[in-house]
Amino acid sequence: MVALSPAVRQLILAPNLGHLATLMPDGSPQVTPVWIDTDGEHILINTAEGRQKPRNLRRDPRVALAVVDQQNAYRYAQIRGRVVALTHEGAEAHIDKLAKKYLGQDRYPFRQPGERRLLVKIRPEHVHTMGLEE
Repeated sequence: MVALSPAVRQLILAPNLGHLATLMPDGSPQVTPVWIDTDGEHILINTAEGRQKPRNLRRDPRVALAVVDQQNAYRYAQIRGRVVALTHEGAEAHIDKLAKKYLGQDRYPFRQPGERRLLVKIRPEHVHTMGLEE
């Protein structure tokens, strides 16, 4: 595991989208824009059961994530790592936290009936940055 620098943590904590790459069953990449967060050590994303991401992550925990500063596309971080936890515990509160960050709303407004949220914890193994003060 590598430590996230203060500049990378700041990039993640700002309302910047991440682009998460997972691996399909045939090995081809699947990339999805995602809301991102960090606990200071891991990268956190939130998804729902039944989607392609959790199926891919349970089969192969390797991921890549690109986070680009929405104010300056030449400031970014590329992170490769592994999923170390997929849990329902805390996932509902976490998606509400992300809704506040990205939408300014206290509750996630896009919940679907019967949807089960899933909190994904990623351990960074390699971080490369461009334009970030380290």
